[in-house]
Amino acid sequence: MTTHYLVLSGLLFAIGAMGVLIRRNAIVVFMCVELMLNACNLAFVTFARQVGNLEGQIIAFFVMVVAAAEVVVGLAIIVTIFRTRRSASVDDANLLKY
Repeated sequence: MTTHYLVLSGLLFAIGAMGVLIRRNAIVVFMCVELMLNACNLAFVTFARQVGNLEGQIIAFFVMVVAAAEVVVGLAIIVTIFRTRRSASVDDANLLKY
């Protein structure tokens, strides 16, 4: 049964990686990064359940805390880009240095 969860985790990570590489909208790229983090969380919990300890679940909890902080900072950057260019394209990220 754990094989199914690991396959699902790998599939979710691959979908997120393809979204990061292909899409140009910053919000979509941001959501794909979050999908990749959730795929890692699923793998951590699966391995922890297979071994029989709680360390994977604790790591997944800390990854979710870091992801929440990433959401705050990432959305602030995306809003700043959108206010200056009226576009949320990844190509406009170099404007933040001015």
